Amino acid sequence: MSAAGGRSPRGGAARATRVLHLDHTTARGGAEYALVRMLRAGPAWSPVVLLAPTDAAGAGVYTQLPARVPVRVAGVRQPAGVSAGSALHQAAALARLGLQAAATRLHPAFRTADLVDANTARAGAYGALAALTSRVPFVVHLRDMTDPDAIGRAGYALMTRLVLPRADGVIANSRATLETATPFLRRGARTVVIPSAAGIERRTAAARPVAGPLRIGMLARIDPWKGQELLLRAFTQALGDSDARLVLPGDAPFGHEAYGRHLRALAGELGVADRVEFPGHVDDIAGTLAGWDVAVQASIRPEPLGQNVLQYLAAGRAVVVAGEGGPAEWVTDGVNGLVVAPRDVDALADALRRLAGDDALRGLLAAGAAATPGLLDDAAVAAAHAAFYAEVVAARSDG
Repeated sequence: MSAAGGRSPRGGAARATRVLHLDHTTARGGAEYALVRMLRAGPAWSPVVLLAPTDAAGAGVYTQLPARVPVRVAGVRQPAGVSAGSALHQAAALARLGLQAAATRLHPAFRTADLVDANTARAGAYGALAALTSRVPFVVHLRDMTDPDAIGRAGYALMTRLVLPRADGVIANSRATLETATPFLRRGARTVVIPSAAGIERRTAAARPVAGPLRIGMLARIDPWKGQELLLRAFTQALGDSDARLVLPGDAPFGHEAYGRHLRALAGELGVADRVEFPGHVDDIAGTLAGWDVAVQASIRPEPLGQNVLQYLAAGRAVVVAGEGGPAEWVTDGVNGLVVAPRDVDALADALRRLAGDDALRGLLAAGAAATPGLLDDAAVAAAHAAFYAEVVAARSDG
């Protein structure tokens, strides 16, 4: 069966493959934006999105989907914190997963699906439970490393003992992500590496059109592990006495509002509050990046992919990344960016100082970024998914 449709046994056009996409949240997270972008790109399959209930009104980020993509809600809330808290708290969270699995399994969209795709690790947990008693092919998106530091101990146990052994297919956002999951996959499971849909468009590297001080930025949600504090300290160390500006756009989903307040207070303590901007969530990513001279990724644990890195490269910015995880697969030091030691304030400060003082180097790296091979727009990401869905469905049918 082709994910794009094909010919029926009687010679007519076959219907499009029905794919049920599971997500446990409507927050503005990277996984959610990636799915929205892909489904807005005109995929070859027939999608339905099934969400767990949330405290937020409406469908959150999924309101951006076109009317042709049905969005359904069923089950019980899946609050954050499955891997944290007391034993009683974790037991309650696991009970919610079980209830969500039952609601998913009984939903008409599940019963009529040709394939189920879990968009997040949490959705993978209840999706795998729902699929245990079904022959519907089950695919899980891996957008985090299969590691306790990334998904918590309880999440790691669920992923390695339930989700990955049940998966018929795995879509990983980088080779590094896939490598952490491979030991737990069942024999015969299909795998593929497809970067998340990041809304990128190829642009020719060009000088920033706005005159004024050097502008350095990090495009990421406000979250401790994304490394805004590391960058703030490196910026102060390298350029604290200059007129350079640091821009930290992003909102603070998943309960990290206190971290946002901490960053603002720290900027004051470091004496750079007047040169650090916190514009909050931005919709115009291309416009935002066009105003930067240097774009930074400095996550303090291995970044699975780094959608922001793909966006930086496609925008033709001078890029700095931590040398581990997905970003290290995309950036070659001195060619299309600078690669620095992870979690190293001094190394990051040295890179910022070097770029600030060398216009020619910034131009060279910006041109290299724009020429990075393998960058996919959202339609190409959707096409890669369609091919993989077809492979998984065919393999399950043959089995």
